Amino acid sequence: MNELGRLEDLPQDYRDALKAQNLVPLWPSLRAVLPPGKPRPNTRATAWSYQALRPLLMQAGTLTPIEKAERRVLVLANPGHGLEKMQASAAIYLGMQLLLPGEWAPSHRHTPNAVRMIVEGEGAYTTVDGEKCPMSRGDLILTPTGLWHEHGHDGSEPVVWLDVLDLPLVHYMEASYHVDGPRQTVQPGSGDRTHARGGLLPTPVFERTRKAYPMLRYPWVEARAALLALAEDPAALECVQLTYTNPATGVDAENILGFYALMLRPGQTLNLPARSPASVFHVIEGGAQVRVEEQRFDLAEADTCCAPGYTPITLLNASATAPAFVFIADESPLHRKLGVYETR
Repeated sequence: MNELGRLEDLPQDYRDALKAQNLVPLWPSLRAVLPPGKPRPNTRATAWSYQALRPLLMQAGTLTPIEKAERRVLVLANPGHGLEKMQASAAIYLGMQLLLPGEWAPSHRHTPNAVRMIVEGEGAYTTVDGEKCPMSRGDLILTPTGLWHEHGHDGSEPVVWLDVLDLPLVHYMEASYHVDGPRQTVQPGSGDRTHARGGLLPTPVFERTRKAYPMLRYPWVEARAALLALAEDPAALECVQLTYTNPATGVDAENILGFYALMLRPGQTLNLPARSPASVFHVIEGGAQVRVEEQRFDLAEADTCCAPGYTPITLLNASATAPAFVFIADESPLHRKLGVYETR
């Protein structure tokens, strides 16, 4: 491959003339923006221990009242992007959010899509577009772009959840903003009950729902039971995995990021291919070892890690007796929409 000319090879007066006209020569930077063979991601394989971050999150609860925080979150930032950018990958933001008993995080809506994966505690809820979604460990709750949402807590113990947003992408597009709103009129949630049976959709007088997001809460009890049933099927594949989808359309639950539940059988090793999107792994139950090239992360329950795209990943359940359950988020829907999705 030919070595391209460097910026410093050009005469200073020529560079000054270019700068005066807001012009930049491409060839000195061509290999950086179009590297040969595969991208050079800034995203690093990184892990966050819940045991290590939990005391700091609880301390934030005493240092900063909810009125001063609005959303009391510790961001899981990837050092490859710089901690100040507050992103886990090119398109994924992660944060651990704390809500204490009696607190209410005020209603707002924003352009980034978000989901909440509940990590610990009972008694809290998220209200999305007027629908009350109770929070229990392992539940996945959607707060899609543009929908009003707020968080409340009627219980007696702290509740923590993992926020996953496409904020880095929306911010990069200069399309990120929020709007504050009044407290919502809360109604009991129903989407998780009326859409809980696979292959069966509510169709009153032969009409399907026109709601863009008919199911906002995906209970862990249902997902876990489905994984166990899939694992017991004699024809089950090596990879016991489910995708969180829109039950009315079958497409991914949200537009930009994909969400999955994975079960590793006792002692199982699962080799994932190198795919173009970056991935996030969060342990709901049990423990899992995640290997990304030469790095190894031993994840306990509630731990989280991320891996860059174009990199093979190996998952291992070291327990000989108990399955491990893992929540996965990735950038697959975005890559497919852009036409750059790739498996190597």
